[in-house]
Amino acid sequence: MKAIEIIMIPVADQQKAKEFYMKLGFEIIAEAPMEHGQTWIQLGLPGQGVTISLANFQGIICETDDIETEVKELKEKGITMGEIDETPWGRFAWLKDLDGNSLCLHQK
Repeated sequence: MKAIEIIMIPVADQQKAKEFYMKLGFEIIAEAPMEHGQTWIQLGLPGQGVTISLANFQGIICETDDIETEVKELKEKGITMGEIDETPWGRFAWLKDLDGNSLCLHQK
């Protein structure tokens, strides 16, 4: 993992949450339909690399340059990893920490 890319914040109402964060100075990075009728809303502060996503679940997405190697190395350390998912936005592999918090590797 080379950097935290996106922090996913669970919200009850995406549009109200979006309005709140925009009042704080966040700007829309992306807003697009997702599967199951959901919407991907990603916001960031101007000039910053780490962004937030307003979602129906929490998670931290970490950028990696080589997801296969990273997944293999984590499995060798005894960490349970999900399969690598191929999407139009890159490749993702999810895992959970000891308290059930979601973490994700993302290769663009």
